[in-house]
Amino acid sequence: MTRRQAAIAELERRIGHVFADRNLLERALTHASAAGGSPLLADNERLEFLGDRVLGLIIAQALSARDVSANVGGLSKHLHVLVSGEACARVARSIGLGDALRVQGAPPSGSARNNTTILADACEALIAALYIELGLEPTAELVLSLWAELIDEPLDLGIVNPKSELQEWAAAQGREQPTYQMLSRTGPDHRPLFTVEVSIGEGVVVTADGGSLRAAEKAAALALLRRERARK
Repeated sequence: MTRRQAAIAELERRIGHVFADRNLLERALTHASAAGGSPLLADNERLEFLGDRVLGLIIAQALSARDVSANVGGLSKHLHVLVSGEACARVARSIGLGDALRVQGAPPSGSARNNTTILADACEALIAALYIELGLEPTAELVLSLWAELIDEPLDLGIVNPKSELQEWAAAQGREQPTYQMLSRTGPDHRPLFTVEVSIGEGVVVTADGGSLRAAEKAAALALLRRERARK
């Protein structure tokens, strides 16, 4: 068994389903760079398109059933967070999806396999493959088990895009615009940890961590925005 075959077996174990259609699974795990336009090796872009819609339906239905008193605005914001690229990439990392991908020129632990966009797209493609093979209800059960931690996390519905909101807040307060600096990157390639500092002038600095540079920047912006608002 090759390293990638072992990664695929582990992926199937973590999602709780072994694919009967191995070609469908392979297609879901093939990035466009590896397909190279070959009709014999289809990439996962069309599956990604379908999976994005399937995921949105599953999460929207779950949120609607979860809180019958929530208004549509709040539900929409929560949905936006849970189907975002960051959320999909986080789930992808939790199931070891990167190691199972077919990416042109990428070694088993290459950075492309931990790219947030590539992982998010592949996660959506995998959801589409599950939907094609199993139908909606079994797929929803599997997806909700993978998203359980994210759904249960407390969410500040007033801060969906913390970087933009911090920028707007700083402008309204007459403060300097936020600047971000990466302080460190640690951990293995398949599970890196970025530490980022955000500042809006001398003495107003916050640091935060994240599994990607973008996630760390958002976490830092959110922490700084909450801290400064709490002082008012």
